[in-house]
Amino acid sequence: MDAIFDDLAKAVTARRVDAWSPFLAIALDLAGKLLMGIAIGLGVGIRTAIAG
Repeated sequence: MDAIFDDLAKAVTARRVDAWSPFLAIALDLAGKLLMGIAIGLGVGIRTAIAG
């Protein structure tokens, strides 16, 4: 009986491997690049409009 509870305790405390982790990292990287591109584009557009 103790072995069952030991196995359960190990299963509950074991580190979980998240299958979505690589996809989330790629998605966050792409979202950051997209937002940075939009910010740079807006900055260039505003600068061109002011200088224009």
